[in-house]
Amino acid sequence: MRKYYTSESVSEGHPDKLADFISDSILDEFLRQEPSSRVAVETLLTTGMAVVAGEVTAQTAHVDVQRVVREAVKTVGYTRAHYGFDAEYSAVLVALHEQSPDIAGGVNFSEEWRNMSEAERQDKANAHSMIGAGDQGLMFGYATDETPELMPLPVSLAHKITRRLAHLRKSGEVEYLRPDAKAQVTVVRDTAEDGHTTQDIWVDTVVISTQHSEEVSQQQIHDDMERQVIREVIPEQYLRPETKYFINPSGKFVIGGPHGDTGLTGRKIIVDTYGGAVPHGGGAFSGKDPTKVDRSAAYYARYIAKNLVAAGLAQRALVEVAYAIGRAHPVSLRVDSYGTGKVSDEQLANIVLRHFDARPQAIIAELDLLRPIYALTAAYGHFGRIEFPWERLDKVEALQAEVKSGK
Repeated sequence: MRKYYTSESVSEGHPDKLADFISDSILDEFLRQEPSSRVAVETLLTTGMAVVAGEVTAQTAHVDVQRVVREAVKTVGYTRAHYGFDAEYSAVLVALHEQSPDIAGGVNFSEEWRNMSEAERQDKANAHSMIGAGDQGLMFGYATDETPELMPLPVSLAHKITRRLAHLRKSGEVEYLRPDAKAQVTVVRDTAEDGHTTQDIWVDTVVISTQHSEEVSQQQIHDDMERQVIREVIPEQYLRPETKYFINPSGKFVIGGPHGDTGLTGRKIIVDTYGGAVPHGGGAFSGKDPTKVDRSAAYYARYIAKNLVAAGLAQRALVEVAYAIGRAHPVSLRVDSYGTGKVSDEQLANIVLRHFDARPQAIIAELDLLRPIYALTAAYGHFGRIEFPWERLDKVEALQAEVKSGK
């Protein structure tokens, strides 16, 4: 059976990713000053203007939001007024207010906590039940053994392309590159009739659209992208003579960034996760502190799935966890191994429940999430990058022991 799988990535200079980076930079500054800050910040970008809106509750933090915005824009590379959007001259409008007290009440003290006696609250087993989920919703985590980072191959390759573009631009090795760029990779898999064993896999199509200066020719861009990007980051065994390359297929791409298209926080959630390989609950990550389970529970679900696959309990694992606002414990948790599990999916879910605590406060403590680490997540995917704590493989031995014991 032959199947085609496509994923995309966008650069840090893409208007939506720039909006994510600004929102996460603001979050980081609040957490740096006051780790208990509650932050939900959205950014809108257009020609010559950034609008920051949302809810922030902090007792001691005093963040100069305009300064953070301008520093973020400068870091990404919008430093010239003729880009139509730049760090120095673009307007920055800020409209922030406190988190709704109705929401804060359920987050600060969960339904379970409110119903406990004082003696129950002193029990260490209940300690992580104080904080409730900041909203209802379902989150997914995924891992697959098809790449060393346990990520789907198409999105992994797409991210490597956009990171390479950023490196070539910032290092000055390719002087005509500008911050805005996109990449898309289509992978072909020939599989056995049982649908599980991969017989052959290769790249069918690579699409790159990169912003550039006025004077460069499209032929030079095409030659440089194939030689300095594609063949540098995609392993040779995945490329064939028939692999197709579409470089700037629309032609000239001089106008880009927020001047070319409006940017908005949270509009690239598939790029942020698994490239469309699995379902997505719909919640965006950027600009949200970890009491928002849209973010922290999605990270934790990836942590669970990655450890299951790394432990050899499945070749692929999808973990779904769902919450009710104001409650600490998830309302459901399931595991889907797509028929690749060493034990049944029900047994995998029971193993997960014994080794992972998906209450929001427990997630925050286990992954140490009240730190200013989020601006780094804003581009090139939130998963498959070893610098983040949810990529740890510290549960592998315990999970393997569970299966060996026959529990």
